[in-house]
Amino acid sequence: MGRAAQPLQPTARHRSAAGAGGRRPDLPKRGRQRGARRRRAAEVTLLSVQDLSVAFGGVRALSDIGFAVGRGEIVGIIGPNGAGKTTLLNTISRLVPVSRGAIHFAGVPITHSSPTDVASLGLGRTFQTSRLFAGMTVLENVMTGLHLRTRSGPFAAAFRTKAMREEEQGAAEKAWEALRYVGMERFADRPATALSFGQQRVVEIARALIGEPVLVLLDEPAVGLSVNRLAELDALLRRINAERGVTLILIEHVLRLVMDVCHRVIVLNSGMKIAEGTPDQVVADPQVIEAYLGSGFDAERLAS
Repeated sequence: MGRAAQPLQPTARHRSAAGAGGRRPDLPKRGRQRGARRRRAAEVTLLSVQDLSVAFGGVRALSDIGFAVGRGEIVGIIGPNGAGKTTLLNTISRLVPVSRGAIHFAGVPITHSSPTDVASLGLGRTFQTSRLFAGMTVLENVMTGLHLRTRSGPFAAAFRTKAMREEEQGAAEKAWEALRYVGMERFADRPATALSFGQQRVVEIARALIGEPVLVLLDEPAVGLSVNRLAELDALLRRINAERGVTLILIEHVLRLVMDVCHRVIVLNSGMKIAEGTPDQVVADPQVIEAYLGSGFDAERLAS
């Protein structure tokens, strides 16, 4: 009988590097002018959604949605519950079929592509509810984000070949670095179920990053986060965008986060796009106030 497989561990070199360089930079000062923080949209279009409609049976979930996202942008999607926000992300990531319209990603038509094909082009994703595997450690969960880059076949996996072991060790080291980047490396060896829901959300971001995506879709990343964790998420999203050049599209109900990090915001209501613009423009739009924010919304208080 063969020996039991030993749990994968990052090398000592990676642990020492985490100790020396794992400190995250200071959070951005709230007092800075919002206009100075927002970058202009990149001229090169990364994602194009044209006249997109999705129907489930006789129910229209999305109607004639159109927008483009440039490389390097952070775009927020907001709207009331049932507006079609998650359906939109599911359609872009090809989990939901398109009824009408077209989607192009990285210059490639993906309207009828599979989720695997789209992921291989550089699209990462987190979901509204946790998708971590309960029987795995945090490190092992992040390693699953490399499944599309695995070269070893079933034979190598069954017989634990040298190439397979080296590939696993490399994946473990990349997963450790991803966890260090999001500030969760100290939880690497813990069961995923031992983490709070908010911590699991951050681990899912690490898993999305390990595959080196060019675009990441985030579905309510701030759910379950404390005030302190929310500030850390704010800083993390900025770092991912600025340091790695990753384009981000996020659904979020925490408007302070949307106002703070997004360059542009798209508003959905009843499956239709009702507004698009800078955060300041959107929260002042009468349609958005009526459909989502409410008449008592105070944009100046939110920004202060």
